[in-house]
Amino acid sequence: MISMLRIRGLGVIDEALIPLDAGLTVLTGETGAGKTMVLTGLSLLAGAKSDASMVRQGSQSASVDGEWLLQAGVHADLLERLADAGAEVELESGSAQLLMSRVVASEGRSRAFAGGRSVPASVLQEAAADLIAVHGQADQMRLRQADRQRTILDRFGGQATEHAGEEYRRAFAAWRNASRELRELIASREARLREAAILRAGIEDIESAAPQPGEDVELERQAARLAHAGSLVADVMQAHDALVGGEGDAAGQGLDAMAALAAASRALDRAAAIDATLSAEQARLREVASLISDVAVELSSYADGIDADPRQQAWVEERRSALSALRRRYGGSIDDVLAWLAQARQAVDSIAGDDERIDALTASMVGLEDALRTRATELTGLRGQAASRLSARVTEELAALAMPDAVFTVEMRTSTDITDFTAAGADEVTFLLEPHPGGGARPVGRGASGGELSRVMLAIEVALAGADPVPTFVFDEVDAGVGGRAAVEVGRRLARLARTSQVLVVTHLPQVAAFADRHVVVTKDAGGLVTASSVRVVDGQDRVAELVRMLSGLEGSQAGAAHAEELLALASRERGG
Repeated sequence: MISMLRIRGLGVIDEALIPLDAGLTVLTGETGAGKTMVLTGLSLLAGAKSDASMVRQGSQSASVDGEWLLQAGVHADLLERLADAGAEVELESGSAQLLMSRVVASEGRSRAFAGGRSVPASVLQEAAADLIAVHGQADQMRLRQADRQRTILDRFGGQATEHAGEEYRRAFAAWRNASRELRELIASREARLREAAILRAGIEDIESAAPQPGEDVELERQAARLAHAGSLVADVMQAHDALVGGEGDAAGQGLDAMAALAAASRALDRAAAIDATLSAEQARLREVASLISDVAVELSSYADGIDADPRQQAWVEERRSALSALRRRYGGSIDDVLAWLAQARQAVDSIAGDDERIDALTASMVGLEDALRTRATELTGLRGQAASRLSARVTEELAALAMPDAVFTVEMRTSTDITDFTAAGADEVTFLLEPHPGGGARPVGRGASGGELSRVMLAIEVALAGADPVPTFVFDEVDAGVGGRAAVEVGRRLARLARTSQVLVVTHLPQVAAFADRHVVVTKDAGGLVTASSVRVVDGQDRVAELVRMLSGLEGSQAGAAHAEELLALASRERGG
């Protein structure tokens, strides 16, 4: 259960500490005193969306802290999930103390904390699903929605229905994904066949030319050599002759580098014979002569290799033209063209496999449809059983809520057309209410008044409490539109629910407040704010005075006090004390 709720800077609440306990706790106060902000605070702790409008004007942030006392054994799975998320939980004698917090900045950003550690808001949402059920008037509006009614029915069906729902959703996802893929393949088949024809033409174009990696670069180099063959030979041979001399040189003229080096070498040999320290220079000179000789040989070989054959030049230019055409169509270089070729071949292979994939999917759809129908039938059967039980249970609860002649019915309509199936199943669920004999059963979304809808929601929640219990229930004006004897019955039913669960109720009705085990009054100060001293637990004559205010608004009314005490006595007898 939740043992404490602290709120700061939220709406009209400057600061409030609300002590809570087991049993039934009611919050009362004048309109606008901030009672609904308590529900807002609990919703934030349950992971609800936040926005800047929640922050009290003039405050930099709003914060809500909730302290839960849990049984370590009962909530072992939850405590383990929280520990995995980084939360620190205090364990002592089989019980656990958990602090969850939410902070909303004035610009709208929010942070969530569990066990003193920052966690995603989704962690609070997951924890709250096991700890608390918050119901406000918005939940009454959602009760009118068909999908919400189906969710309630599945929740009432318990683990068997939940498991069947999971199995159905898996089967539905497999069938839907295969159906979508099959439709897309069939729809795109013609377009993909046209695409394959275009790709094959490109593949044939490239394969007929048979380009080689880097061939365009090599051909460009060859073309440059062939176009300038004459000048290349002349320049290379001039360099060759300057190094080693040519056939036209006069003997002994010393016009080449090798002749000069030979003369220098002979002179240095004579000097080295006299002074051995010149041997290093002698060796280096010989090395230079060897290098020049090697260069001369390579230049001569290069000149011999230059082919000025016009036919070869024509072939190179023709080849370059063919490769240039490929580059324009398929890529900036021959390497890009070859990459396009590889991708095109892969795409054509993929398109060629479409027919096989269509045949395989068509065959698998038979099995997937059979599996889906089987799962849907199982889920429908369990829902039908749960619908009968829920109808009887809620009708029984309505009788205890001053609607003795009301009949609540869960109606199911099941489709046999698989194309009408949804992720939630083949069933449409509608809650029907016949308030009195002869009135006719009508959907609660259209036929129920505000007071009747409040009692239907309470009756459903009581029924769910036995099927899917949570430790704490919170109701915000669940008694809206209810008065008189019906209000007494609502208070009585809430008190009975509080025997097995912690119940927190925001109410305007004294008949409901009288049944509380703890009565908390929220007031505003002269400045219109709820401060630390504005939330107090009342008992004795203070409680009687608050009930008198709720009954008549007249302070000191003896008739009101007598009525209040009568209500308290009735509630006391109901609680057995």
